[in-house]
Amino acid sequence: MISFSVTALVFGVVFLAELPDKTALAGLVLGTRYRASYVFAGVAAAFALHVALAVAAGSVLTLLPQQIVHALTGVLFLGGSAMLLMKKDEGEEEIRGPENQSFWKVAGAGFMLILVAEFGDLTQIMTANLAARYDDPLSVGLGAVLALWAVAGLGIVGGKALMKKVPLRLITKVAALLMLGLGVWSLWEAVSG
Repeated sequence: MISFSVTALVFGVVFLAELPDKTALAGLVLGTRYRASYVFAGVAAAFALHVALAVAAGSVLTLLPQQIVHALTGVLFLGGSAMLLMKKDEGEEEIRGPENQSFWKVAGAGFMLILVAEFGDLTQIMTANLAARYDDPLSVGLGAVLALWAVAGLGIVGGKALMKKVPLRLITKVAALLMLGLGVWSLWEAVSG
C-alpha cells in the first residue's frame, strides 16, 4: 500500500534538493542538443536505478534499532542541509554528446551521464535516509523517482526559463531548510524515544 503523505513529502524534499544540482544543468544541455524524449528515456532509467539502490540501502538500515536509525538519519539530514547551504553556484559545464541522433546513442549518453554523476549524490543518500526513516520503500521510491524525473523533465524542456524566474539560491535554501527540519525532527525522535 502506497502512503500518499510519505510519497508527497519525499517528492517535495528530493525535488527541491535536485533542482540546483549539476544533473539538472546536464539535462538542460543535452536537451538543447538532442531530441528531448531520447534524453529523458536515458536519464529516467538511470534515476530509477539510483532510487532502487538507495531504497535498498535504506531498507537495510531499518533492521537497526529505531533510535539509532533516527539518530543516524538526523545527522545525515543535517549534513545534507549543511552541504546545500555551503554549496557554491555551479556554472554550465560543456558536455560532449553522441555524434548522431539515434535513440540508443542519445539515451545511452543520458543514462551514463546520470549514472556516473549521481552515484553517491546527496539526493541518493537522502532517499536512503527517507527509506530508513519511514520504513515504506514503495512510497519513498515512488516519491523519489517521480521527483527526479520531474527535475530531469524540467531541465531538459524548460530549465532556462525556470532559472530566469526562480533564483537558484532560493531553491537551494528552501531544500536546505527542509532537510534541516527533517534532521532536527529525527534527532528529537531519537532522544525522546
